[in-house]
Parts: sequence; structure tokens; C-alpha cells
Amino acid sequence: MELGRSIAVVTGGASGLGEATARHFARSGAQVAVLDRDIDRARSVAEEIGGIACETDVTDETSVQNAIDTTVKAFGAITAAVNCAGIAEAAKTVGRDGPHPLPAFQRAIDINLVGTFNVARLAAAAMQHNTPAQDGARGVIINTASIAAFDGQKGQTAYAASKGGVVGLCLPMARDLASSGIRVMTIAPGIFMTPMLAGLGEDIQVQLAADVPCPPRLGDPDEYARLAGFIVEAGYLNGEVIRIDGALRMR
Repeated sequence: MELGRSIAVVTGGASGLGEATARHFARSGAQVAVLDRDIDRARSVAEEIGGIACETDVTDETSVQNAIDTTVKAFGAITAAVNCAGIAEAAKTVGRDGPHPLPAFQRAIDINLVGTFNVARLAAAAMQHNTPAQDGARGVIINTASIAAFDGQKGQTAYAASKGGVVGLCLPMARDLASSGIRVMTIAPGIFMTPMLAGLGEDIQVQLAADVPCPPRLGDPDEYARLAGFIVEAGYLNGEVIRIDGALRMR
């Protein structure tokens, strides 16, 4: 696949890693649908990159199917799906205020894990109708985990569990979709400068960056985006999780 000829849906495309991915793909010539709950921001990004915007709740089957259908109607197909929508819930299993709130745990699982699977399965259903390339390729799905899936810290039970599930999806989903010519890859980012992190303040950002071995800084969302673009074009990459974290191992 050539990135410049791809047709991509990007969830969480209105900010952070998703926005960087949407912009990078569009700069490379791809046609992009920006999927996000924040439709105003999604429309703004889509207008700037020459794409389309779809108000999307990744946990809702009808919402995602409408976004998929809208994209296929606008562009004729979908050849790439990048799942960047997600939340970070922070609470200890048992803290000063009592046990971890169960609704918060469920919300993290619903958005980060169930939402990822929901988009992936519906995107794959659309991709299977694509005309195969010479090697049988019809599309690629890129999911977003986190290094917390492997190195979860205190207070990250919900987040780490949800992202661990995304890691667990990768290989069996790749095997499920192999006969349809659809690849599945997962990116596990470290500490990236996203809007959520930007709100923590400069002192905390400096402290977090100091823990990264090399380079000792926070990740740039465009680095995630370029890796996603590379995965689209590297057709022999399949069923694998790639860490992008500056060799950080959280403890």
C-alpha cells in the first residue's frame, strides 16, 4: 500500500495522536475521515486537511457504522483505520477514598478496548470488499495501546488493563483477518505531548521527560503519525506491537 493512495479513518482525530495522524496522512496525499465525539473540532481539522468529519462515539455500534458508511460513500472505500480514541483513568485499586470506582474502570475498558474492537471489526467488514493488491492486501488496521500495557504504574489499573487488552487483540485479529488480506498492527506509545499531558504544567512535563533514556524528552505526536504511515506502507508488518518510547521502562 502507498500512504498517498490510502483512504483512512482516524478515531480521536480531532486532537493529540489522532490529529497528528490525520494531518500527516493528508499531507502525504491520503484521503482522511476524522472521527471524534468533538464534531466542531473534527470539522475544523477536516477542513484544514481537505478531509471529512464524522461525529463518532467509538463505543456505539450505530455511530461507528454511520461513520464507516459516510467515509465509503465519500471516498469509495476504506483501506486504513487508525484507532487513537482513548481516555486515561487514574485511581488506585484501593485508595484513601475507598475501592476503585467501578464505573470509572468500566468506562476505560469500554472506550479504550471495546471501542477499539468496535471500530476495527466494522472497518474490516468494509475493507474486505476492496479489490486486492497483487499480494492480496486489502487494508490495514492500526490500534493504539500504551507502554502501560507492559509497565503499568500505581493508579493505572483501569488504563493498563484496557491497553493490555488492545495488545492482546493484535495477533488473533491479524490471524482472523489474514484470509481477507487485512493486516493488524498495534503501536504502544510512551509519554507523548498530547493535550492531556500539556495540562499538567511545565514542571511535571520536565520531570517526566527526564525519565526517558534517549532522547530525554516527551514524544512528538508527529512521530507517532510517521510510524503509523510507515506501517501502512510496510506490507510485511502484521500481528505485532511496536513500542515508541525512547527506551522508557516505567517502574
